[in-house]
Amino acid sequence: MRAVVQRTQKASVIVAGNTIASIGKGLTILLGVGQEDTEADVSYLAEKIVNLRIFSDAEGKMNLSLFDVGGEM
Repeated sequence: MRAVVQRTQKASVIVAGNTIASIGKGLTILLGVGQEDTEADVSYLAEKIVNLRIFSDAEGKMNLSLFDVGGEM
C-alpha cells in the first residue's frame, strides 16, 4: 500500500462534469492498494496520515496534524 499526501485548501472530484465529492482545508490523498494489503495495513496508514504534523501552528511551525486543525481528507 502506498499513499501520496498533499495539503490542500480545497479539492474536489469531478466526473463527467458532476462534482462527486469535495473538501475544504485538509489533505488530498492518492492511494494505491494491492491485493496483499490487509485491513491492518489500512488502519495503520490511516492513523499515520491523520497524525502527520504538516500544518502550521500560530508561530508558523509545521506542528499540527489533520486532527488538530479539524481538516478533511
